[in-house]
Amino acid sequence: MNSLKALLSPASIAILGASAELNKVNGRTLRFLLEKGYRGRIFPVNPKYETIAGLRCYPNVAALPEAPDLAVIAVPAAHVLSSVRELGKRGGRSAVIFSSGFAELGEAGRNLEHEITAAAHESGIRLCGPNCLGLINAWDQVIATFGQFAEGPTPPGPVAFVTQSGAFGTAIAALARRRRLGLGYFINTGNECDIDFVQMMQAVLSDERILVGAGYLEGVRDGAGLKALAAHALDIGKPLTLTKVGSTSAGAKAAASHTGALAGSDVVFDGVIRGLGITRARNEEHMLDIVEVLGNSKLPEGRGLGIVTQSGGAGVLMADRAEEMGLQVAELSPQTRTALAGVIPAFGTTGNPVDVTGQFVSDPNLLLDSMRIMMDDPQVHVGIVWLQLMDAHVDRLAEIFQRIKALLAKPWIVCWVAAPDEALAKMRELGIPVLRGAEPAVDAVASLVHYAEVRRHWLADAPVRHALQLPELDLPAQRGPVSSMDGQALLQACGIPTATAKLAKTADEAVAAARMLGYPVVLKIESPDILHKTEAKGVALNLKDESALRTAHEQLLTNARQYKSDARISGVLVQAMAQGDVELVIGLKRDPVFGPVVMVGLGGVLIEVFKDVVFRAAPVTEHEALRMLDELKSRIMLDGVRGKPPVDKAALARMISAVSRFGAAAGPRLTELDLNPVLAGSQGVTAVDWLMVLD
Repeated sequence: MNSLKALLSPASIAILGASAELNKVNGRTLRFLLEKGYRGRIFPVNPKYETIAGLRCYPNVAALPEAPDLAVIAVPAAHVLSSVRELGKRGGRSAVIFSSGFAELGEAGRNLEHEITAAAHESGIRLCGPNCLGLINAWDQVIATFGQFAEGPTPPGPVAFVTQSGAFGTAIAALARRRRLGLGYFINTGNECDIDFVQMMQAVLSDERILVGAGYLEGVRDGAGLKALAAHALDIGKPLTLTKVGSTSAGAKAAASHTGALAGSDVVFDGVIRGLGITRARNEEHMLDIVEVLGNSKLPEGRGLGIVTQSGGAGVLMADRAEEMGLQVAELSPQTRTALAGVIPAFGTTGNPVDVTGQFVSDPNLLLDSMRIMMDDPQVHVGIVWLQLMDAHVDRLAEIFQRIKALLAKPWIVCWVAAPDEALAKMRELGIPVLRGAEPAVDAVASLVHYAEVRRHWLADAPVRHALQLPELDLPAQRGPVSSMDGQALLQACGIPTATAKLAKTADEAVAAARMLGYPVVLKIESPDILHKTEAKGVALNLKDESALRTAHEQLLTNARQYKSDARISGVLVQAMAQGDVELVIGLKRDPVFGPVVMVGLGGVLIEVFKDVVFRAAPVTEHEALRMLDELKSRIMLDGVRGKPPVDKAALARMISAVSRFGAAAGPRLTELDLNPVLAGSQGVTAVDWLMVLD
């Protein structure tokens, strides 16, 4: 926060273009500062007035008695540049620019915005905006905004909210206030001509009063910065949750490899932030659910979920959703069930979900004892209590929940359907997360569990992550696809296992290669103009003798010419048949925002149909590679099905990590890399086909 301290916690504020009409856009900031009790010095600036609201008004910036820490610029767009220059001469340190009419309107506005930014940089002024609602630091009553949110109470709290959208961000902030989620900071970054979302979030998270960060994103300019922000947040234990729009608008451009075709900007964004512990919220309500739980809960030590409910149906619904979200509905031990049977009515249920029925209203200790017993089970790591209505029992229930909170060491939340407003107020005063429905409650708990897992692994993996070494590469001085043999040499030098291959320019050479490798063999057409060999019918499998090989050789050449008559044919690759029970794809893509990203998925020719893939920013450790495999929907295939042995996941993780380090080392010259298929079995993994594209 130090670099932005003058902006976020100023000792003095100048309001350029201040109005005596305190309900106008350029008058509201002054009114808010006075009403909320800002304790610093306030300097209205406007040559039309001598005083405003009892404060001396200055004719211009040069007349100010001191250089302000923060200037609120509320003048027409045409006067913003001169205002920034005047601030620079006076020694101003930061500014919030409300004015619109810049990059959002086109080229002329963009040029003016660039001039303003350059002027600010020349004098060391940091800018928020332009075209923004400004910011609120509720801890220090810094109300540098004209937005509607400041009209109501702005009590401080442990949540920092940064938004790229003013209007939608205001709506989210208003919803947070209704939930009594105190926003220590509310910041709208606007056009981000200087300070962007990442820098602002980094600054507010450094405030020790902030426990959790939330953000609304419409785009990411600084992918490296976002990764660094996420890493810092993991290090200091402050969870981040983001809502990002545009999840379907930006698909992948045409790409040579499967990895490139699947690497749409949103799926890459999702994979990168997931690996860095940032929770992605579907919408504003989901975001606030997550914030409420993350900001008020200890971190669970596992995925085991325990449910106590007064409705069997609600319990089943939550159990179903829990499995969908990757949680484990804990199997309670016989000892736990016996203990529960001693306190639950005979018509209740001692399994998980535990149904205590409505009987707990007449016997408050029933809920307390049930929660205590269930949460003591070693397989339960986090709990949910479900109830509904109970208007006549708010005080009693609040007392019960307060006692439960004091008693339990493990995290738990309450799902209170149609809860009375009084109940919500009491629960939030107690610091107990309370959600509105069964599915939102389970989803929020899943986010808590995921964050806890990522942070646990992040800290444990730190020594390995810091010790990761990138290989030294000597990439060919060319543009476009790399030949299979050159690509294989590069991969093998980095410890990436590939099937032995020999290039044959004639049928006789192919026969000689097959004799050396041993039958059966595979033939593949080799051409810089045919990247996907199967599409051109350029692959012949399981050739068991010379006759079959010669026939296949002739057919591959014919197929290649039919597929692309002017294709340059380098020959054929001859490979021994590789063994493996599961086909996967491992790939790299140079993402324009995040740089090199690594992908793994169940592979073969249908990868783009099923799209069961996981992305991460490269490089990754072997430990993180195992987590990637665990996120695949079809991960059960790796554990062995229909009598097949489990895949050697350790070897697979080594390959993923090695590929990711190759991508990080290759830098911007590597456009795409596909290893598809990678054959995985109990004896190891081997890439049998690869496509490398350089820029």
